[in-house]
Amino acid sequence: MIKAYKPALDELSFRESLMADPETMSYNDAWGGTIPFPKEDWQDWYEYWMDAPESEMYYRYLYDDAVGCFVGEIAYHYDEDRNIHICDVIVLAKYRGRGYGSAGINLLCQAAKENGVAVLYDDIAADNPSWKLFLKNGFEIDWQNDEVVMVKKVL
Repeated sequence: MIKAYKPALDELSFRESLMADPETMSYNDAWGGTIPFPKEDWQDWYEYWMDAPESEMYYRYLYDDAVGCFVGEIAYHYDEDRNIHICDVIVLAKYRGRGYGSAGINLLCQAAKENGVAVLYDDIAADNPSWKLFLKNGFEIDWQNDEVVMVKKVL
C-alpha cells in the first residue's frame, strides 16, 4: 500500500538524497538540475512547510509498505503572486514506471480537497513527459508554450 507520510525533522535525509540525485532531478535541468538541501537548512525548511496551515502548504513523503521505504515526495503550496495552489510530485528515479506517480497525484489531490483547496495546478517544463501523467490522472492543460505546460485539476 502506498501512503502519504509526514516526515519527522530527522527524516529529511531522504529529501536531501532525492534532491541530490541527478537522474531524479533531470527534469529540473533547465533550472539547474539538483538542488542542495544541507542539514543546516532542515530546521527552517521544516518549520516553514510543516507549521503552515495545510490549506496553504502540504508536504509528505510517498511510502510503499510493499518495499518498506520512501519512494518520492508530494507537496503543494499557495502561490500568492498567481493566486493558485501549485503542486509537486517527485518519484525517485529508480522507482519510476511503477505507478508511484499516479498514486502520489491521487493522494495529493485527496489531501488538497480535504484541506479546502478547490483547484491544483502544476507548471511543468514542456520537454518533461510527466505532464502526460497529470493528464492521465484527471488534470487538463490550462495553457502551454514552448517552455511550460500548465496543468490544472478542479477538485
